[in-house]
Amino acid sequence: MNPMDILKNFQNMQSRVNELQEKMKNIVVRGTAGGDMVIIEMNGQMDVTRVTISPEVVNSEEVEMLQDLILAAFTDASSKVKEEMRKEMSSITGGLDIPPGLLGG
Repeated sequence: MNPMDILKNFQNMQSRVNELQEKMKNIVVRGTAGGDMVIIEMNGQMDVTRVTISPEVVNSEEVEMLQDLILAAFTDASSKVKEEMRKEMSSITGGLDIPPGLLGG
């Protein structure tokens, strides 16, 4: 492959990554913990858009458990966003393992 083809392919991938970033803004994942007692919704840019806490876990004596559930739900949601991004990037790069940030974003 000549250098111009490589540059053209790289520019094409960069364009597709920019499109992916726009698409990820509209993806919403739900991270849950404690059998849905705590739910965190997060968009594809890893912004938390909603937190739902079941009334039965709001107890001043159970604050530590609630904190653990919130952390677990956040971790679950962020893992799902990362997996969505990995799948999308894999389709753009044809399965090549390109380091995050190399193509922008």
